[in-house]
Amino acid sequence: MQVNEARIFVGRFKLRSGLLMSLTEFCKQKNIRLGVFSVIGALTSAKLGYYGQDAKKYIECVSLDKKLEIASCVGNISLKDAEIFVHAHITLADHKGRCYGGHLMPDSIIFAAEYYIKELAGGELERRYDPETGLSLWLED
Repeated sequence: MQVNEARIFVGRFKLRSGLLMSLTEFCKQKNIRLGVFSVIGALTSAKLGYYGQDAKKYIECVSLDKKLEIASCVGNISLKDAEIFVHAHITLADHKGRCYGGHLMPDSIIFAAEYYIKELAGGELERRYDPETGLSLWLED
């Protein structure tokens, strides 16, 4: 699918709010139905998920109750069950440089988070259940 850049948003999310929830609420408020984003900043605690390919479900692999830098947080925005859906992966670093990464889960709490969100125009992508992987993936053309 070929798409074009539409609106671009930059800003920061509120202290002590959930990062995934903040991303999702922002996209819903702005009606961003297709896009990509990145976030930098820091968290006071984090929950990261890992997709168990054999079990075909997300499992929580890391719950971190400590201060962490967001080394990278990238993701995309599309539709799932006709609702705006945010999919994000995150890499976090502690004060000793140890890194943790995975799927961003709810209850990752913001200390500081600056975002760059690029809305894309020219189509929509809908996530649908794929029985081979057990994931909700974008439909192919």
